[in-house]
Amino acid sequence: MKYYVYIIQSQKDNSFYIGYTSNIEKRLYEHNHGSTRYTSGLRPWKLVYKEEFLTKTEALKREKFLKKQRNRKFYETLIGKNERTK
Repeated sequence: MKYYVYIIQSQKDNSFYIGYTSNIEKRLYEHNHGSTRYTSGLRPWKLVYKEEFLTKTEALKREKFLKKQRNRKFYETLIGKNERTK
């Protein structure tokens, strides 16, 4: 099974949310349909970044690292680099 760390961006206020999942399509659907209390007030959300991992442990470690950054410029740079490599 693959795991993903993702960044979604609120189309309401442009804020970011970072999470991990094994099913990115389902998780984005949950964020956009109010299944997640923390993100329900800032819908709709757009997936702007994702990374793939082979283990849940690796994904959780990366998610924790990204959440610790708490720096919008860092996230924007990461997302920008990802856009250029697609």
